[in-house]
Amino acid sequence: MLFPSTILFRAALCLTLIAPIPALASEQPVALPQEKAPQSELDGVSLRGNVLETMNSNGYTYLLLDAAQGKIWVAIPETSVKVGQDLAIVPGMTMFNFTSKTLNRTFERIIFAPGLDKNSRPATAGEAVQPASGSGFDAALRTEASGAKGGATLPEPGAEPGQSTSAGSAGAVVPSAEVNVHKATGPNSYSVGECFDQGKELNGKVVRVRGKVMKISRMIMGKNWLHIQDGTGNPLQNYHDLVVTTQEDPGEGNVVTIEGTLAADKDFGAGYRYDVLIEDAKIEK
Repeated sequence: MLFPSTILFRAALCLTLIAPIPALASEQPVALPQEKAPQSELDGVSLRGNVLETMNSNGYTYLLLDAAQGKIWVAIPETSVKVGQDLAIVPGMTMFNFTSKTLNRTFERIIFAPGLDKNSRPATAGEAVQPASGSGFDAALRTEASGAKGGATLPEPGAEPGQSTSAGSAGAVVPSAEVNVHKATGPNSYSVGECFDQGKELNGKVVRVRGKVMKISRMIMGKNWLHIQDGTGNPLQNYHDLVVTTQEDPGEGNVVTIEGTLAADKDFGAGYRYDVLIEDAKIEK
């Protein structure tokens, strides 16, 4: 006969043995799948709120903003601000599990933005000043960021890792290559050229595009940035090179079919503007 205490002990032991073993911590911060939703909700969104906390580090000002969306950490080029100020922030990009080397601190979620939105309301006494000269958004972000693989500095979206100068999104365009890829099949399928030509109509819709992966910039802002071409689109307008963000890595030179949400006229500030961008894509080889 087993005593109740013995039965409880054996049950607890069984649960311990069958419980999944926790994964070893990665050396690099990794955004969990469930974090995609808040990321897409705040990317490119103008934030406004009261400053609860602020600090400067390595050319950046970190703000804890009490906004309508909640309490959100924001990083902008170094700017004079005070606790209690009401500020509007230019739309930026979300990073998860971002570690600031100089602050020796990891932010679970932080928005990197080009600066304050001075046109959101008239200036008042004590208003924050413009960012200091030479503290550009892209340069400061590359210097401060430590989330890239190997501790490398962080280039602009779509740029090659380690690139020391920035020409915005236009500088990352891959020249037109001699490729001829058949259009994807199935509903919502478009060529690269059609994505650009119908960008406004397709904005916010899920599309399928088949093309050759010409370049990959890995783990920029927590995503892989692909450049795909299929032989369509106008090279004179850079409409031949479609940029796609994804968590997957199909490898350069492969022909793939991507499915993601099309964003038209996506502007991250500091020259990072895309007439058409495919976001959070799934990849089929």
